[in-house]
Amino acid sequence: MRIISGELGGRRINPPANMPHTRPTTDIAKEGLFNIIQNNLVLEDVRSLDLFGGTGCISYELFSRGVRDLTIVEKDPAMFAFIKKTASVLGVDPLHLIFSDVFKYIQSCSEKFDFIFAGPPYALGNIEDLPKLIFEQGLLNPNGWFVLEHTPRNNFQQFPFYRTERKYGTTIFSIFVNRPTNIEGQ
Repeated sequence: MRIISGELGGRRINPPANMPHTRPTTDIAKEGLFNIIQNNLVLEDVRSLDLFGGTGCISYELFSRGVRDLTIVEKDPAMFAFIKKTASVLGVDPLHLIFSDVFKYIQSCSEKFDFIFAGPPYALGNIEDLPKLIFEQGLLNPNGWFVLEHTPRNNFQQFPFYRTERKYGTTIFSIFVNRPTNIEGQ
């Protein structure tokens, strides 16, 4: 696993071999996602939230491309420690790392973000609740983006803030934007 671009581009991340609930986003999918993000958001101004932090690779990529307001939520103690150690080695600072269950964090969070990424375990039974909770709790700033990584068994196209999706093999990124749809559906 590597950081694709930016000031840390090319740096390798070596996660533990026995990651219990973690499924890192592939480099191909991550590169496609970041091409979309960079063409639509001014990353230097972004306040980000990475839910189900896993290895932390999405936040490292954001940092490498200029984001300096990073929050990661991870509940697995081993992965939490891995993120903390790796962020220190890479010099990803400042980083707000939160040891918590994602759903409890969402319910109690009073902050707002410009970009929220959720890469939950594909077997998560209540993945459909995530977009609803993000918007009900008002976690996104106006025009903020929520990106949800999932498999083809989930479909979010009927959700009010859904805008588009990108497919990379069996990985799908559904993109939600915090703004009303105009007449043309844009």
